[in-house]
Amino acid sequence: MTPVEGRGRRIVTPTDFASDEGMADPRWAAAFGTADGDAVLAILREGVRLLVPIVAVLEERDERGGDKSSHMASVSLVQANGRRGLLAFTSIDTLVRWNAEARPVPAWIADIAAAALDEDADGVLVDVAGPVAFAIDGDLLEELARGARPPVR
Repeated sequence: MTPVEGRGRRIVTPTDFASDEGMADPRWAAAFGTADGDAVLAILREGVRLLVPIVAVLEERDERGGDKSSHMASVSLVQANGRRGLLAFTSIDTLVRWNAEARPVPAWIADIAAAALDEDADGVLVDVAGPVAFAIDGDLLEELARGARPPVR
């Protein structure tokens, strides 16, 4: 639990990622190294932390061309055929390979899959800039969205 101080009140906010340093789960390297799709599925089904990128979106410039207002947003990619995928990354390294300006937000795959469905996305695109990119969609996306979070360690 992380305490948050403010206006004389103390609120304790739970976080599953207090000691997360943004490294990839070691199971990814093993699964990717052997190109074992079943191992990747097992990792996803067991529950794993991924990083969702949040980026600044400029809304308005001031008279000198500087930022006047902006907001933060999650990112999705849209294919030419209209299919849309919410982005997620296995580590800080793979996120930075895609966009060094993005802010990483750790989340469980179940929560990311549920968010993708809530946003009417067709899937989750993982590590789109490599070195190993893959998509989660269809029945697997729905299964993962119903999944439980792993126990807090």
